[in-house]
Amino acid sequence: MALTAQGFGLRKPSTVTMRHLQSTIDQVAQFQVDSVNVVARAQYLPVFSRWGEYDTSLLDRAVGNAPRRLFEYWGHAASMIDVRLEPALRTRMARAEDEAWGNMRVVAQEHPELVARVLDEIAVRPRTARQIESAVVTGMQPEPSARDAWGWNWSQVKTATEWLFWSGQLSVAARTPSFERLFDLPANVLPPEVVHLPTPTPSDAVLALVRRSASALAVATLGCLTDYFRLNRREVASAIAELEASGELIPVRVDGWARDVWVWHKATRPRQLAATALLSPFDSLVFERRRLRELFGFDYRIEIYVPAKKRQFGYYVYPFLMKGRFVARVDLKADRDAGFLIVRSVWLEEGIDPEAVRDSLRLELERMAGWLGLSGVRVLPLSESGVQGNGRPLKV
Repeated sequence: MALTAQGFGLRKPSTVTMRHLQSTIDQVAQFQVDSVNVVARAQYLPVFSRWGEYDTSLLDRAVGNAPRRLFEYWGHAASMIDVRLEPALRTRMARAEDEAWGNMRVVAQEHPELVARVLDEIAVRPRTARQIESAVVTGMQPEPSARDAWGWNWSQVKTATEWLFWSGQLSVAARTPSFERLFDLPANVLPPEVVHLPTPTPSDAVLALVRRSASALAVATLGCLTDYFRLNRREVASAIAELEASGELIPVRVDGWARDVWVWHKATRPRQLAATALLSPFDSLVFERRRLRELFGFDYRIEIYVPAKKRQFGYYVYPFLMKGRFVARVDLKADRDAGFLIVRSVWLEEGIDPEAVRDSLRLELERMAGWLGLSGVRVLPLSESGVQGNGRPLKV
């Protein structure tokens, strides 16, 4: 049920179209954004994991062209979010003074004139934070140094930009080739029909977001429903009570879970599902690590911030899902200069037959290499992986 709700197990089409992308948006509601480009940027992976090879310009168009289907904002983290959820996220924008990161609040409170100046610059034309910094600092009399700026150093200018983004006064029109946000006024970015939608009350906004979370998860606890859009736990508990009373969330028991669990009333209950995919560490299926461990018996974390000598499985490890089970972890790197998808290591989960995994994984790796425009897959000797490992290695 959890996999079906996330869009896994569907037959992969010969050509992925905007219709397929929209169905994934309808299901997962958001694609987490991450700038790390070891294999591909995180936001592009969920569609590949569900549908196979596709033209990534589909996602670029969905977030950057009319009719805009996605917009950038803070969901689970920095994300491309279903644009229809923008009204429900206005409560988060309105609470910026309480919920935005501390350095943003400091700049907004101590330098309101700087914030106003940044907003005025964006009102003239869309700009990146770097362009805004140059425009704000240049021409000030006397012209300050980049690190002085009358106390407005370049870091503070960028922080002011992030404050305006968090508080909903700026939106993201596009990304530059170097992945910088190009900021514009929301009225110039969001579809008019979204801009003119009424702002829901805070409680109705939470209800809307919990509904989308429940639909995307199918089976969920209070923690799961809170984590999906990083909401307030108390407010989510209140929303769950209301949705349980309306019959939209149904209390159930899940063996092995000592917590209260609910099922979304429209969740599909397939008899079987043969989902096979490589997943980004930021895929919405693996957002909540405790849920992942309790549902699938898969204890997973990303190790990019772990010192190299202390890594168990590798720098950028992709979980490998095969026939509905997490069976392996694959440390990958796209070597674009050499033209190969590099497999640094593969580690099998406990009790998994290597012969059952090898061919299926090889097929997914070759599919990923082709999607990335690489000529093939190259497997490094385990001795070159840079990790000691904490499981059984698999020769691919």
